[in-house]
Parts: sequence; C-alpha cells; structure tokens
Amino acid sequence: MKKRVLVVDDDKDITRLLQSYLAQAGYEVRSAFDGETALHSLHAERPDLLLLDLMLPDRDGWNITRTLRADPHLADLPIIMITARIEDVDKILGLELGADDYVTKPFNPREVVARVNALLRRARRDLQPSQSPALEVGDLRMDVDGHAVTRAGAPVDLTVTEYNILHVLMENPGYAFTRAELIERGMGYVYGGVERTLDSHIKNLRQKLGDNPQEPHYVQTVYGVGYRLCDPNRDGL
Repeated sequence: MKKRVLVVDDDKDITRLLQSYLAQAGYEVRSAFDGETALHSLHAERPDLLLLDLMLPDRDGWNITRTLRADPHLADLPIIMITARIEDVDKILGLELGADDYVTKPFNPREVVARVNALLRRARRDLQPSQSPALEVGDLRMDVDGHAVTRAGAPVDLTVTEYNILHVLMENPGYAFTRAELIERGMGYVYGGVERTLDSHIKNLRQKLGDNPQEPHYVQTVYGVGYRLCDPNRDGL
C-alpha cells in the first residue's frame, strides 16, 4: 500500500508543488489549507506523515503540533514542519514541541521528498522484528518489537526521531557518537545543516528521561565529539 502524506499549507502553489513531487515518489497525498481542516483530516484518516506549515490562518503549526503530541492516537505521528521563518528560535520551538524535522522556505522539493523518505524509513524500521527484542542499559529498557521504552519501569513516550536516537545510543552504551554519526544513524540523513535539529531532539530526550540538563545521567555530552549514553557497568554507576 502507498504511504499517505498530509500536506498542510495555506499557499496553494506550494501545496500543489509538494503534491506533485510526492506523488511522483509514490506517495498518496492529501492536502489542507488551514489548521481546523487539517485536524479533521488527521482524525478521520490518519496519514503516515504530516508536512505542516508553521504559519496558518487559524491555528499555527506550533499549536497543531502541541495538540497532536497530547493526543494518544496521534502522538507518534511523524511531523516535518515547513517554515518561512529563518530564526533558529522558531525552528527550535517547533522541535521542542515534538516536530521530527523542519524545512525552510524557499526549499528544494527534492530535499523535502528525501526527508520524507528518511523519516518514513525510520518509522518502518521500528515496525520490523528485531534480532534483539529488548535492550537494557541501567534502568532503561527498550522493547524493540513493541516500540516501547521504560525508565525504572515507568513508560517513556517518545517521538519516532527520539526513539531512533535512543535506540542507536542503547545499542552502543558508553560509545561517544559524533553528531554526524547520530544524524546519519538516528535521523537517516547524510547531509549537513541539521546539527541544531539533533541538539533539540537530545534536549527533548533528556527531559523525557528525567535528566538534569546541567549534569545529565543518561545522555551525556562528550565535548568536542558529540553524545553518548552512560554505561553503568563501565562508569560504575
């Protein structure tokens, strides 16, 4: 079956452009031009991925992302935010609310398709049976086949991207990944320019794991390198 993508943007020319390129890439594409219509479509027929414009005439993309992440039926929906605002604070806010990625207008539609492909590959990989059905590092446990994470027995709700980053880290506890390695292995990208995106996902992941941002116990910064997951056996914790 074709994967379904919902494109939400009040600029009809952009919507038609994305529809054309995504359809050529083999996707079934739906569109909406305002937030209320988008939310109705999301609840009526859940897509596999949402391309969401930040500035809409009624509800902005931040509000919609916040609403979706609070809805248990749509909380894990992959979201790529589209924004004409180039300020980092605007992009980072969207990521901190739970968006998986963002693209900035004007954009190359081929890059948007590449990001859609990468994000959906990660989501499909999550559904495939694993040779290691469970990973355990300290009091963190990941049920790979069940796509569930717990900390000290308590469930931890993660987005697709957060889950994939943690999966990579838990498979290699104690190993210091460079940002480039985590971007490629955890986010599926092989091109640069998304380091700030990774940092925002790490910030969200730490918050959900209950990490102290000043002295994180789980996901630790290795200065000059990148990030690692604390290995209790090696670190004596």
